[in-house]
Amino acid sequence: MTSLTLAIVFAFIVGYFFIAIESFTKVNKAAIALLTLVVCWTLFMFGAGDYLPGLSGDDLYNQASSAIEKHLGSTSTTLFFLMGAMTIVEIVDQNGGFDFVRKALHTTSERKLLWQIAFMTFFLSAILDNMTTAIVMIMILRKLVSKHEDRIIFASLVIIAANAGGAFSPIGDVTTIMLWNKGVITPLGVISEVFVPSVVSLVVPVLIMQYSLKGRLVTSDSNLKIDSHVFEFDDFQRKVIFFLGVGGLIFVPIFKSITHLPPFVGILFVLAILWIVSEIFYRNHHHTNAGMNNRVSNLLSKIDLSTILFFLGILMAVSCLEQVGVLQTLGTWLNQVSNGNHYIVTGVIGLVSSVVDNVPLVAGCMGMYPIQAVGDMAVDGIFWQLLAYCAGVGGSILIIGSAAGVVVMGLEKITFGWYMKHVSWLALVGYLSGILSYWLIRAFLFTASL
Repeated sequence: MTSLTLAIVFAFIVGYFFIAIESFTKVNKAAIALLTLVVCWTLFMFGAGDYLPGLSGDDLYNQASSAIEKHLGSTSTTLFFLMGAMTIVEIVDQNGGFDFVRKALHTTSERKLLWQIAFMTFFLSAILDNMTTAIVMIMILRKLVSKHEDRIIFASLVIIAANAGGAFSPIGDVTTIMLWNKGVITPLGVISEVFVPSVVSLVVPVLIMQYSLKGRLVTSDSNLKIDSHVFEFDDFQRKVIFFLGVGGLIFVPIFKSITHLPPFVGILFVLAILWIVSEIFYRNHHHTNAGMNNRVSNLLSKIDLSTILFFLGILMAVSCLEQVGVLQTLGTWLNQVSNGNHYIVTGVIGLVSSVVDNVPLVAGCMGMYPIQAVGDMAVDGIFWQLLAYCAGVGGSILIIGSAAGVVVMGLEKITFGWYMKHVSWLALVGYLSGILSYWLIRAFLFTASL
């Protein structure tokens, strides 16, 4: 490994370190990620001749620029998909599309609500992203559970359920979106193989958690009141917006299989249809402030652009490591240490994702391991399916390990220590149970095929 390659690796590690301690430095991680991107690729250009041998002069720099643009093109497909999905969810949420979900969860039994919250979050997260699902469910919980000490138990379950639900869906988590866009998993493949382990990773913690809840909820009529008056749309229009948005997200994999176009094209198609329908609905509300504020052109300003820029920075920085061959070398080393055991490699990655962001971890793995025509590294192979599961579900072990956890931590003021004491071990048991179930299913299928 050359000194310039070491410098690129060092720049990435330093950037990653400051991203990890964002809560202490108070510097937005998007800024650090963008700076890391620039530093890594600048160092690459200084030593482009070492990485692109046989070229010189303008040919060298043109080829180096082409390499950067190639990685940017691959990265942008994920970014446009995320932007489209985030906008669709914002349209549905701001116009009352999730209003009726709250009605369906009305109960006074703590245990019954626990299971309702678990599976509602699980399946919503498979359609929406886990962070948005967490926000929606916390807003609903605040209407259903008035005591904070009770609500944080349900809120902790939301984290586990949101991450579990996102792991088996090609659109449920940023990491599965990345894997799908890369072409290493297919919607049918990841759903059919990772669904059962994801359910197991949720059911096991809920079974244990329910024994701490034996009472009944105390709620007031005012808490259960649906705030229909704050929305400009009537009940029918809100349902249309919901089913167009959520149904459209479900339709995206179907659109891809029919047209063979990248997933971001499908998400933009759904966004366009939803945008047009909402504009038609708002024709009768153009004279009101709410009618103006909730139009898509205004909702676009509410999209979390810093998150998009963070993904741009970190994915492009990781792609620089891939370009200089660092990730391939690391992948070879991991295979040697684990004797090629995919359960060990992905299991460790899942545990690490409870501490650090799973986006660069998955991006790094995609760079470390090339797609093979057949075997465990083929499309929908064991390695990629386990990676989707472990990177998603492993983030629940610590509250800081996922976007859903960080959001719930902020909304409900859950401390790191409380979560680690009461919930982390439950999430870990569920995580390991899911891996075991995947191994058992694979072993059974192998035995049945003999």
